[in-house]
Amino acid sequence: MIRSPLMTVMVQAARKAGRSLVRDFGEVENLQVSLKGPANFVSNADRKAERILKEELQKARPNFGFLMEESGEVAGTDTANRWIIDPLDGTTNFLHGIPLFSISLALARDGVPVAGLIFNPVTDEMFVAEKGAGAFMNDRRIRVAARRSLADCVITCGMPHMGRGNLGAFAKEYFALAPKVAGLRRTGSAALDLAWVAAGRFDGFWERNLSAWDMAAGVILVREAGGYVSDLDDADKMLDKGDIVAGNEIIRRDLLSVIRSA
Repeated sequence: MIRSPLMTVMVQAARKAGRSLVRDFGEVENLQVSLKGPANFVSNADRKAERILKEELQKARPNFGFLMEESGEVAGTDTANRWIIDPLDGTTNFLHGIPLFSISLALARDGVPVAGLIFNPVTDEMFVAEKGAGAFMNDRRIRVAARRSLADCVITCGMPHMGRGNLGAFAKEYFALAPKVAGLRRTGSAALDLAWVAAGRFDGFWERNLSAWDMAAGVILVREAGGYVSDLDDADKMLDKGDIVAGNEIIRRDLLSVIRSA
């Protein structure tokens, strides 16, 4: 695990917010049987975790700005550095008692992610990366998978749902790719998808219609694990455009080629 002062601050903030999420996650099963359901409870859990993260990070780096899923943008006097936070990526999983969700926290310097952390507090898996220092899960160095053929790969993706995204376009991409790969998966957490690509569990990932807080931490994790990340135009504008494709050098290239041809 990276032990720099910056990463220590990030890890401590994430663990404190993670303890709050785990307590709230334990209540979800009870709320499932109530008439009102757990939706309001989950949104409160989300906001509470974000508040904890902001307070902890602000104490350590009071001049940095913030971009947060729930609270939006908060300017800092240090205009170069900005925290990018998703306090609960995988809200629908959380809502249904599925233990696939994460805290996603990144520091961007002049718009470029230089440190990232993705933490699943239920499994206690902490993925961290800092520019030039490599990528780690807990105390183990991680690397992207080395497979060179899509036919050997398990690819993960995001699927449009409930009026979000273009289902017709996704269907074309899915049917173009499905015959060419060993498997396709959807976890429901883009941040975990990217962390798992960095760790070699998935060979590649693509998704559209994401926000910066879904991707920022994962971008540097994949890169520091030896992988490649781009938008779907093969450029470096993922955080601006909201689409992303990731993998090792060969798989990202081939995955992008299939998706664009669809």
